[in-house]
Amino acid sequence: MIDFPNRRAVLRGTASFALASSLVSGYATATIARTQKPTGLSAGPLHRIDAALRAAAITEEVPGVVALAATDKGSEYEGIFGRRRLDGGPAMTRDTVFRVASMIKPITSVAALQLVEQDKLSLDAPVPDIDPALGAPQVLDGFDAGGAPQLRPAKRPISLRQLLTHTAGFTYRLWDAKALQYARAIDQLPSADRNRAPHTPLMFDPGERWQYGTSIDWVGRIVEMISGEPLDIYFRKNILDPLGMNDTAFAISAQQRAREASVHRRGSDGSLTPQPTEQQTARQSFSGGGGIYSTGPDYLAFIRMLMQGGSLDGVRILRSDTVSLMGRNQIGKIEAGVLRTTVPALSNNIDFFPGISLKWGFGHMINMQAGPDGRTAGSLTWGGLFNTYYWIDPRRRTAAVFMTQVLPFADNRALRAYRQFERGIYASLKAD
Repeated sequence: MIDFPNRRAVLRGTASFALASSLVSGYATATIARTQKPTGLSAGPLHRIDAALRAAAITEEVPGVVALAATDKGSEYEGIFGRRRLDGGPAMTRDTVFRVASMIKPITSVAALQLVEQDKLSLDAPVPDIDPALGAPQVLDGFDAGGAPQLRPAKRPISLRQLLTHTAGFTYRLWDAKALQYARAIDQLPSADRNRAPHTPLMFDPGERWQYGTSIDWVGRIVEMISGEPLDIYFRKNILDPLGMNDTAFAISAQQRAREASVHRRGSDGSLTPQPTEQQTARQSFSGGGGIYSTGPDYLAFIRMLMQGGSLDGVRILRSDTVSLMGRNQIGKIEAGVLRTTVPALSNNIDFFPGISLKWGFGHMINMQAGPDGRTAGSLTWGGLFNTYYWIDPRRRTAAVFMTQVLPFADNRALRAYRQFERGIYASLKAD
């Protein structure tokens, strides 16, 4: 696991207090790690983050949280509060393992772009014909009077650029009522017709609009085909091991399972109910779009690598010009980022930056104007279904991770704590 320079020396003075507080209250106390600065500098805003996150955990707005931020000079903040599980589970720790769901998508995007750098893939040529859904895509035009889906060939082939930017036409039923209607309609067809119907048709022609969906799952399959390796092996060799991301994996060990945080479901009264631990079985295939585990420090290492132009601690993962492409608007005049849920138990409606133009790069959403809580125009972000989030601010040279385990996605109370974290980080940067 990658550590920051001088972190141990900075934390030594707070370790005993943190341990004592966690034993007394049952809540892990924040540790503030700052490099190349006196520990008292800008402490006021950081202590306000402590207070906000501690209160969110004590009042069970979130079960527990790991919040980490860094600049290009080193660690800016570490806050660890609450419990891994509310019904008597252990306190959160820095190395708590989280299900980070769609936060795998930037990792898969990096894998594909490594292959682009090696001239094994093209951003704009038709993608490899590994499946009829990619090689001969069908577009859902609508439904006839009887409710049967009406399909036609796509107007143009799908490119890797479109897959990486969610403009290929693939969507998630969770945020697309038309895709949900299609799934229900084919279930009603005679078995012969149902078998002929594409499982994943496009909801629009490639390149015509943005809709978050399964595109990066397809990117993962393309990475496997081009590299000749299963996705987990490719990630481990080319991204995770080089960055020291030892707790990031599709399948976790018994030791890592003992450090896992439980998912909690938000009730109509605002309360949180711990959910049963997911069953982990032997897997033969892996998705580029979800299903991975990670920790706050691991994921911070990944986004610090991107913030620093593709390298970290002397290890280069991508060229700097490729990283620049990842953070640049790749969808032109198309707008991105707003989603309407079809299953409120799994996700709220999503509009993280109301009134702000949102674009998509390779792996990230981009806010084109300054955000209300501090991040500057051109910052990069996304999250995972269980309310894990990150952002990278290239102008302020800041990267941050916020991890909890709550359903539904875009949970208002989790987002409130996330925004308090963000405001505190930027208040600290201004004070510096």
